[in-house]
Amino acid sequence: MTDMHAPLVLVVDDDQDFLEMTRAVLEKGGYRVACAADPKTALDMMIGEVPDLVITDLMMQNLGSGFSLSRRIKETPHLQNVPVIIVTAAASRLGYDFAPRNAADLAAMSADAFIEKPMSPKELLARTDGLVGGGEREKRS
Repeated sequence: MTDMHAPLVLVVDDDQDFLEMTRAVLEKGGYRVACAADPKTALDMMIGEVPDLVITDLMMQNLGSGFSLSRRIKETPHLQNVPVIIVTAAASRLGYDFAPRNAADLAAMSADAFIEKPMSPKELLARTDGLVGGGEREKRS
């Protein structure tokens, strides 16, 4: 059972398998996890409780769904400090290259980190720990 004081991570993706795999890794790492299958549901969920981190897929209903969600988060006063990780398999599946080259590219995406799918559980936890307060997971273990 996850500690109710553990940081909350909201995972947004229309791929149920990705949601479940990510939930399992993050919960094992000591995080509370909420999942949404689309950006609108995610934004509605953030009215009830502001997450400590949002991990969103880049492509859901359309090519830029993740970009739109991250921009909405950063433009909403009570959410603007929530870190956002954008994940995508677009490069490997479709040949698109969305990877940011520098901090300015990342800022233009309204994101705090960018990860290519598939990602290892170790990379996921390292990025999450780094954005949620670094080392908190080890303290909770």
